[in-house]
Amino acid sequence: MAVGIGGSTPELELSKLSDMTGDSAEISLAEYQQRIARAQQLMREQDIAALYINAGTNLAYFTGTLWSVSERMVGALLPARGDLVYIAPWFEQSTLDGFMQVKAPSAPWHEHESPYELLLDLLYDNDISQGRVALDESSPFFLVDGLVQAAKNKGVALDFISSAPVTSACRMIKSEAEIALLQRAKDMTLAVQKAAARILRPGITTDEVSRFIYQAHRKVGAVKGSSFCIVLFGGDTAYPHGVKTPKVLEENDMVLIDTGCLLHGYNSDITRSYVFGQASERQRLVWQHEKEAQAAAFAAAKIGFACESADIGARQYLETQGYGPDYQVPGLPHRTGHGIGLDIHEGPYLVRGDKTLLSAGMCFSNEPMICIYGEFGVRLEDHFYMTEQGPKWFTRPAYSIDDPFGYESGDERGEQV
Repeated sequence: MAVGIGGSTPELELSKLSDMTGDSAEISLAEYQQRIARAQQLMREQDIAALYINAGTNLAYFTGTLWSVSERMVGALLPARGDLVYIAPWFEQSTLDGFMQVKAPSAPWHEHESPYELLLDLLYDNDISQGRVALDESSPFFLVDGLVQAAKNKGVALDFISSAPVTSACRMIKSEAEIALLQRAKDMTLAVQKAAARILRPGITTDEVSRFIYQAHRKVGAVKGSSFCIVLFGGDTAYPHGVKTPKVLEENDMVLIDTGCLLHGYNSDITRSYVFGQASERQRLVWQHEKEAQAAAFAAAKIGFACESADIGARQYLETQGYGPDYQVPGLPHRTGHGIGLDIHEGPYLVRGDKTLLSAGMCFSNEPMICIYGEFGVRLEDHFYMTEQGPKWFTRPAYSIDDPFGYESGDERGEQV
């Protein structure tokens, strides 16, 4: 049996876990204000008159205001020169006030009124009747279409564009405070991963493991438990996001667990693959290939190089071992990694075609999964962030198929690359 795999009970493992969030600090008001100032600077540089920020993670990023996307328009208008103003239904205004971190006036609208015309009026109040207005790139179609039609009806010559050159440009470079939250969230999920490995037994279901992981995340301080959870056994592990009817665990099955949580809005996302029982030579070989592919992606991530370099590095290594080519299986059928922050998947991406230059503060998953349909799959996912000296791991890669958590045990094998 692999080290640290099986032999314990959910009750015992939960009793060992405790809150890990005590000294974690939320994003400060000063940092939100700096983010707004940075956005306005980028808008002026790009000749963008105003930015509409929709409810969701962009609104949370710039204002600290947590509000879910719905069929009603809730957001904020940020002029390139001027003050932020929130937009919300009149009956939600007092509730929204309580969620604001960055305090600002609200422009309310009643249910029979058009929020799109309201936004156009706010633009006019800021002397914006023409030019480029950036709309949150995550806005639903109905909202964008409503604004376009309202502008046409009013005869207003506005050029609506995506907000990505502003919002993504700000969010892709994480601050020290953001990196600290991401680090702690990943530490929490790593502790949960270790505990989950110890409760495995023949016949356990994926639902049982998922429920334990949810409870374990709660124990380490994730208020909402797991933000997601993928548990796969045996041949099911060949499918990156699972199968319709997952199998129960049997001796010598490959195990894949991919899970994460939120800490003050920031995501963790860690995958571990190992064998419950005795690994076959085939499992050992493929597992080692996956480890080397992950290392190749890490080595290729260099300041000033394009994000695609990491994907190319991993894929080139795998092709030398007979996988692929490109996205063919057996091999790596998806991108090598994604950015992470307030969204679990956010730009830029470690994928061929992403020419964004790697810069200090960028944070990524590194998960060049090997899928062998009909046999099993192996995904080792850890995250790294870019420093001026190069990439640095948030969590250290798994040590071996027999000791998958060896790197996290604090011994000398755990030194970061």
